[in-house]
Amino acid sequence: MKGDPVFRKQFSEVEDACALAQAMVDTVREPLIVLDKDLRVVAASRSFYVKFSADPSNTRGKRFYELGDRDWDIPKLRLLLEEIIPNQSPMAEYEVEHDFPRIGRRVMLLNACIVRYEKAHTNILIGIEDITVQRGLESDKDDLLRQKDVLLDELQHRVANSLQIIASIIMMKAKSVESEETRRHLRDAHTRLISVAAVQEHLHASAGIGSMEMQPYLTKLCEALAHSMIAEHQSISLRVLGQGGRATCRDAESLGLIVTELVINALKHAFKPGTQNGQIAVSYEVSGTDWKLSVVDNGVGKPDGVFAQPKSGLGTGIVKALAKQLDSQVNTLSGPRGTTVTVTHATFAGGEAKSQAVA
Repeated sequence: MKGDPVFRKQFSEVEDACALAQAMVDTVREPLIVLDKDLRVVAASRSFYVKFSADPSNTRGKRFYELGDRDWDIPKLRLLLEEIIPNQSPMAEYEVEHDFPRIGRRVMLLNACIVRYEKAHTNILIGIEDITVQRGLESDKDDLLRQKDVLLDELQHRVANSLQIIASIIMMKAKSVESEETRRHLRDAHTRLISVAAVQEHLHASAGIGSMEMQPYLTKLCEALAHSMIAEHQSISLRVLGQGGRATCRDAESLGLIVTELVINALKHAFKPGTQNGQIAVSYEVSGTDWKLSVVDNGVGKPDGVFAQPKSGLGTGIVKALAKQLDSQVNTLSGPRGTTVTVTHATFAGGEAKSQAVA
């Protein structure tokens, strides 16, 4: 602009240029202050005087760090300003927190740069942004998040205790009833509660991440199922195989409940009394956005490929509902060497529709 003849002609007088400069400073919404090379105030915007309740007559000509009750006498800030002139380096978003006698505590971001003129004249421009409200909102948000975490921990603790108490009551009832059918249903309910408790415990540990590794999750779940359902005299093993992969916590919860139902079904229907070397293997595989959950046993199976559990059973309904939530298909292959149940989510899953699905 200094080479523009029109500009030079219109503002040839120093007074005119000063008036323009002051008008520009006053137009700025955020407080703005202009210093000379000795850090004395040359000019300040109207917003500066209003914001900090400053008196213009007691501001101009004073050093920046002497303003007010030496409100700006901050050693690190003075050092930064004094380095701007020799180094010609701007100061960007330097945060200052201070208690001002007139306006209270404020958090501000300071931006400063040096302006050099033709005759070795130098000024420093300092812009001041008040972020007190933003910092307060951030602090309130952090407090709310901490409170939420405390409440979730307490809720998790109470849910875990409640599940354990209910499971214990159910097991006591199972031991006292005379009906074998009722006892079997109560034991099934006990097993489901134990597995849900294991699912919730692992999900809670991964809640802050948003996703979780399925291998350790399924391993912990299967350990809980084996402990509650496989008696010492039974020669049946329950293992988790494969490389695993990650799933969102929400999907992992549904997958864990599906595994629970399929394992319960295999333990109830796949093995004859006295079976030796019975095996159930659980695996979870991921390929891009596709995944497949498998539960395989080496039990008696069924030659016609029909799922061993009754089609109207509770477990079948649970698996179907959960699979629908996951936008996946459930397929069963059953034969003399055992049964394989897969739950598959695939972008192109049409080819698998020909497999026998759970009805």
